[in-house]
Amino acid sequence: MTFMVQPPDPATVHGAQGYPDIKTMNTMFRFSVKETEVLRQLAEKVAEIAARPDMEKKKKLWTLHNDLKTAEPLVFIDPENGWNEIIDAKSIISQDPLARVWEMVLRKLIFWAEGMKDDKVIEPYFDVQYSFSDNGWGLELGKRGGENGGAYIVEQAIKNYDTDFEKLHYPAITIDREQSLKAMELAHEIFDGILKVRRKHFWWWSLGMGWDFVNLRGLEDYLCDFVDEPENFHRVMNLLCEGKLRMMDFLEKNELLALNTGGTYVGSGGFGFTEQLPRPGFDGYITTKDMWGFVESQETVNVNPDQYAEFILPYHKKIAERFGLNCYGCCEPYDPKWKYVKELPRLRRVSVSAWADWRTVPEFLGNKYIASIKPSPTPLAMSIMNEEVVREDCRRAVTQTKGGICEFVMKDNHTLGKNPRNATRWVQIMREEIAKVY
Repeated sequence: MTFMVQPPDPATVHGAQGYPDIKTMNTMFRFSVKETEVLRQLAEKVAEIAARPDMEKKKKLWTLHNDLKTAEPLVFIDPENGWNEIIDAKSIISQDPLARVWEMVLRKLIFWAEGMKDDKVIEPYFDVQYSFSDNGWGLELGKRGGENGGAYIVEQAIKNYDTDFEKLHYPAITIDREQSLKAMELAHEIFDGILKVRRKHFWWWSLGMGWDFVNLRGLEDYLCDFVDEPENFHRVMNLLCEGKLRMMDFLEKNELLALNTGGTYVGSGGFGFTEQLPRPGFDGYITTKDMWGFVESQETVNVNPDQYAEFILPYHKKIAERFGLNCYGCCEPYDPKWKYVKELPRLRRVSVSAWADWRTVPEFLGNKYIASIKPSPTPLAMSIMNEEVVREDCRRAVTQTKGGICEFVMKDNHTLGKNPRNATRWVQIMREEIAKVY
């Protein structure tokens, strides 16, 4: 769940999957003539880009890549919080909060194609999410600090296992049908005839459960509990895992899932294009077996791999078993625990972060897994980017991972040093270094 006293300008909220829930906005579901005109003009530009031949070529390349049928690398960048410097909130014309979000979504797609020019496929769709709420895990979450996006400390919700564990429960999702319908009808009114409007909600980014645990227990005690509270650690992980499984059951039963097998960002790296999903004989009823799944364990980066295998892996396996293909990892180095990670069922995409040993990719991943290689975002945070540093990092990424099925990904950018050119230039440099080796 997301807790905020005063919601930020929705147009400045960024992440892998798009935009905040409608419930956090103060929209009237009625846009002005000017807002409607702006959105339609932007949608027409997106549709024009989506119809270009190069988008179809990229789609085919992603499909071959994800199906392990080509070693030709792909390049993707999501500047994340850096989008606030690429498209300043003051440049957004719309005033209604929901219109501002939709305008930002469209402007980002255009900049991806015309500015950064990576391998993201621009598609002729406009996706509308559900308006919903859930009641959490049963204990109120809180934190100290975090102002202006800064560091914060989690306020413990589970202070004492003997008294607090019994207060926990599985989250329950409630769909606001009225708001959801209004948003869908408004999207059809604006975009029909330009972009295909779809209902497509992202119910999770990761199903790794570590972040849920840390928000309940606090990071320090979470790490200590591996040693001091092993039985209680398993009790919490079992509850979290069961809660996620029940959520998936609910979403399947109520037909709330959307396929993530096309241009949807999956895992912590690339996109979902594949001919291996949905399942053979798919009749339109979506289950998790028709989708990509994703688990990671960033919180255990300094935990012994054997402890990961004992305390985390069994629950990751239960989650991953539900999906047709799976992704693993984000910022944590994958290689120290690879002998365990590779036990995940139907594993296909592996995050190889800036903290991993890239030299392990040809041996560990080879042509059996997608290696999502992530050069460091740090140089891009400078107002004047040191291109030699970036080039050296990109060159090392390409040369050390040669022999794997690689995608080169730039993400985790908290800032671009107020210089959007850093993002576009990174793509150019990455492509130049790839061309020298492939």
